[in-house]
Amino acid sequence: MSGPTRGDRASAVRALTELVRSLGLDPEREPELAATPERAADFYFEATGGLDPAGFTEPVTFPHEGDRQLVTVRDLAFHSLCVHHLAPFFGRALIAYLPDRSLLGISGAARLLDHHARRPQLQERLGAQIADHLERLVHPLGVAVVLEARHLCMEMRGARRSAWVETRVVRGALAEPQWAEALKLGPRSG
Repeated sequence: MSGPTRGDRASAVRALTELVRSLGLDPEREPELAATPERAADFYFEATGGLDPAGFTEPVTFPHEGDRQLVTVRDLAFHSLCVHHLAPFFGRALIAYLPDRSLLGISGAARLLDHHARRPQLQERLGAQIADHLERLVHPLGVAVVLEARHLCMEMRGARRSAWVETRVVRGALAEPQWAEALKLGPRSG
C-alpha cells in the first residue's frame, strides 16, 4: 500500500504522539502503544480519502431511452467520521433514482457513497451531497438517498446510548407518495 497523497503524515504522527502522551499513556513503558500514532495517522488518512480529488473517478453514465423504471441500490454498507468528534459512524444506504435520459453505471451509487462518506461528515449532509452529485450526473426525474447509521460519538460519550439514526433526502418525482414503500430500507440483518 502506498502512503497518503495529501496532508502531512509526519505532522499527524507528531500530533497523535502528543495526544497519546497527554492522555497519560507512555509508549515507552507500554510497548503495544509504540506504533499507535503511526497506525492512527494511517487510519485517519485512509478514512478521509474522500478529501483527495485525485483519488476519485467520476462514475460512468449511459444514455437511456427506455422505460422510466426506478433504479434502486440498497444495503450499501458505509462508514464515515463524525465531523464533531472524528469518531466513526457506520451503517447502510439506499440510493434510488428515476432515470430520464441517463443511467448510472452499476457500481456508481457505491462509488458516490464512498467518495462522500470518506471525510469528516454529518449524516444529514452526506445524504444531500450524494443526491446533489447524482442529480448532476444523470439529471433524474427524482432521487432518494436513505441512510441508516450508528454513531460511536453518541454511544461512547454524552448520551451513551445505541441507536440507529435514519436520514432521508427525497426529491422530484420520488417525493410522491406512491414511491414511499420502494424507498424503505427493510429489516437489518445480523
